[in-house]
Amino acid sequence: MTTDALIPHATGRADDPQVRRRAARVAGIGYLAIFVLAIFANFVVRGSLVHPGDAVATAADVAASESLFRAGLAAFVVVFLVDVPIAWALYVLFRPAGRDRSLLAAWFRIVYTLMLGVAAVFMFLGLQLVTGGPGSGTMGPEAGMLMFEAFDYAWLVGLVAFGVHLVLLGRLITASGLAPTWLGWALVVAGVAYGLDTMAVTLLPDYAAIADVMLLVVALPSVVAELSFTAWLLVTGWRRPRVAAETA
Repeated sequence: MTTDALIPHATGRADDPQVRRRAARVAGIGYLAIFVLAIFANFVVRGSLVHPGDAVATAADVAASESLFRAGLAAFVVVFLVDVPIAWALYVLFRPAGRDRSLLAAWFRIVYTLMLGVAAVFMFLGLQLVTGGPGSGTMGPEAGMLMFEAFDYAWLVGLVAFGVHLVLLGRLITASGLAPTWLGWALVVAGVAYGLDTMAVTLLPDYAAIADVMLLVVALPSVVAELSFTAWLLVTGWRRPRVAAETA
């Protein structure tokens, strides 16, 4: 299958079913890719090697598993790249529901993607500092830990934009009927949860006291909504056209 066969052409009609199916395939495949990559980078790598509040242990674990840490960083970079065609494909897919609103939703996803790229830079700088790489000078584990914390907050800032993207996307769905209405509302709830979490981190001095609750508040709706959305994208992308099926 060639790249042209997968990527929808921007010049196609907004209501062309073939163009929309191609867009759904691009977005669905992209979502599958980022699910796998993000789980590996965030939970397998970062979650096991970076220990909040313990700079010495973090530096020791990162230095001892530098190859694994770099693999996680590379996974974040690939997610950064894959999110761009996803944003484009979702714009094409939901353009019939309103070109300007679909474009706005895509722009908010691009803002999130840019912040993920910034966060990856902080993650790389932290690696350099805790492993004594070029430019680290006399700075040590504490400076590296600060960079890992900067990664966390840069990503959280990006997730606010991602939350707005999900809310806009959900409202496009509920208003247009291009996808199941329940799926649209699920995306809205997930988007609001992302925003609430970032605001809680920003405004509450003792966020750690409610961190476990907020993890549940964010994880439950986001996993349900985004996995369901991925499944819908893949089914829509490979569903046979009704006319062709009836003719056969």
